[in-house]
Amino acid sequence: MICPKCGGEIPFYDLKPNCRHCGVNILYYTQEEGLIRDAKRTELESASARMIIARIKAAFIGGKLQIARMIFTIGAVCALMLPFGGAHYVVPFFDGKLSIGLIGLIQSFGNGMLLKTPQLLQSALLSKATLAAAVLAGFFLVITVIDLLIFAAFLLGFLNLTKSTTFMKRCALIGAVVSALAQVAAIVLKSALPSSDAAAVVLGFGGLLSCAVLLVVFFLNRALLKNGIEPTYSENDIKRKELLKKVRAGEVDLDSLPLPIFESEEEHEERMKALEEALKAEEEGKEL
Repeated sequence: MICPKCGGEIPFYDLKPNCRHCGVNILYYTQEEGLIRDAKRTELESASARMIIARIKAAFIGGKLQIARMIFTIGAVCALMLPFGGAHYVVPFFDGKLSIGLIGLIQSFGNGMLLKTPQLLQSALLSKATLAAAVLAGFFLVITVIDLLIFAAFLLGFLNLTKSTTFMKRCALIGAVVSALAQVAAIVLKSALPSSDAAAVVLGFGGLLSCAVLLVVFFLNRALLKNGIEPTYSENDIKRKELLKKVRAGEVDLDSLPLPIFESEEEHEERMKALEEALKAEEEGKEL
């Protein structure tokens, strides 16, 4: 066995807790060395955790613009519930609606109306209204995909705040344009396909609401890019993160680093204050 402090050789039959060469307690010395190593690793890893938390705060609750963006990003998804339009069928022994909206499509699927769409397109009396609903469904599908992309970028935005905000801004503008076209298409189809006794095109305002919400999301993201969204990190935390990469890569030996590794004046004052309080509490305990 080799002494962890002086490197002297200790015979296997020597069961004393202290080294015969330097006198150090081998068990305590090993534990202390491990605690110091853990303290150094904790200092470096805590810096990375603080930087991630700072990015999450900056992305979601870093200011009024971030909070407003969160509300309207969720609102863009909720706007899909409002109908964009559809078709109303009134024939003998049958009265039903094919509504193009999140709630309407779920209801249409539940009552079997959505599954009857291919048959309705082949009907001479009902095909025009059904075709109009199919066109609006295409717009609705595109807007849904765009809203989901915006929502996904919002949730993962803390990974890269600037890129995610830029992506959300562009998608919101495209979504607003598509929503406006969907609303115009609903109005045009309603006017171009006059109602009959058998079927009629139903006008909805989901496209208008979706356009308005997405425009707000666009302007909020543009304002965030203009004002700056990246969080401010502690200089020592940046150094700790870079050093942690080198330690994990094997470029720097953790045991060769001092403790604390990096320390600002504020951190030094806090540490000394905590040490003084601990010593004071220990003295009071001895007096009791």
